[in-house]
Amino acid sequence: MTAGCTSTNERLPHVLEGVTRRRPAGKPASRQNRRLGPIVPSSSVSGRTLLIVIAIMTYLASLTLGAVDLTLGAADAWERDVVRETTVQIRPAEGRDLDVEAATVERLARATRGVSEVRTYSKDETARLLEPWLGSGLALDDLPIPRLVVLKLSAEQAFDADGLKQALAQEAPGATLDDHRRFLDRLVAMARAVVWLGIGILALMLVATALSVVFATRGAMASNRDIVQVLHFVGARDSYIAGQFQNRFLRLGLRGALVGGGAAIATFFAAGMTASQGVGSATVDQMDALFGSFEIGLSAYLGVAVLAFVVAGLTAATSRLTVYKTLRAMD
Repeated sequence: MTAGCTSTNERLPHVLEGVTRRRPAGKPASRQNRRLGPIVPSSSVSGRTLLIVIAIMTYLASLTLGAVDLTLGAADAWERDVVRETTVQIRPAEGRDLDVEAATVERLARATRGVSEVRTYSKDETARLLEPWLGSGLALDDLPIPRLVVLKLSAEQAFDADGLKQALAQEAPGATLDDHRRFLDRLVAMARAVVWLGIGILALMLVATALSVVFATRGAMASNRDIVQVLHFVGARDSYIAGQFQNRFLRLGLRGALVGGGAAIATFFAAGMTASQGVGSATVDQMDALFGSFEIGLSAYLGVAVLAFVVAGLTAATSRLTVYKTLRAMD
C-alpha cells in the first residue's frame, strides 16, 4: 500500500465523523455526527502554490487599481488647470522685440474680462521649462524660443477669449492665444483609454485567479478522490462536501489577497516617498506639471481593501461551483 493511500485511510474515519448521514425523519443528529472532519488537508504543496498565485494576482491587480486612480486624478487636475489658466505665445521673428510684444500682451490681457492675473515668463524660466528635453547650460539666444505669457483666469467672470484674440491680432500680430483645449481633449481621451485598459487588465487577472482556483480545486479533489467518493456514496450531502472545499479555499484566498494587497500598499508608500524626495528637480517638476503629484488617493486604498475581499470571495465561490460540477459528474 502506498504512502498516499495510507494517509487517505488514516483520515477517512475522521472525515466520516462530520458527514450528515441520511437518517429517518424526525431523528435528531447526534452531537458527534455534527462535528466536521477535514476533507482537504490544512497544508499542502498545491495550497501553498495557490496562495502565492493569489498573492501575485492581487498585487498586480492592486497596482493596476492605483494606476487607474492616478490617471483619473491627473485628468481631473488637467481639466481644472485649463479652466483656471491659459497661455499667450509670442513667436520670435526678424526685427521683433519680444520684450515690447510681451508688454503689449500684458496690457491687453489685463484689460480682458475674466483675467485675474498676468505673468510673463523670463528667459531663465523658459530655459528651466526646456531643461528636461534640451539639457542645462544651453545658450538659448540662438534658438527661436517663444516668449510665454500666462493668464490666470477668474472664477467669478467668464473669460472673453474671442475679444482677446481680436485685440492680439490688431496690436500684437506675433502673439497667439492657446487655451489648451485641443491638448486637453487628447490627454483626457488618453486617460480614458488608460482607465479602460486598467479595467480590462483587472478583469483578466480576476479571470486568471478563478481559473487557477478551478485547477487547484480539481487537483485537491483528485488527490482526495477516495474520500470524496466514499462520502458521496454513503450519503453525504453535496453542500457538506462543497462547504469543506469552500472553507479551505476561502482561507487560502483571504490570506493570499491580504498579502498581495499589503504588498501593493507598501509599494504605494515607497513610490510616494521616492517621488517626494525628488521634488525641486527639473524632471520631477515637469512630471508634476504634466501628470500631477504622485499621490495615491484614499479611494485607491479602499479599492485595494475591497479587492482583497472580492478575490477571497471569488476563490471560495469558484471552488464551491467546481466541487458541485464534479460531484454531479459522479452521479
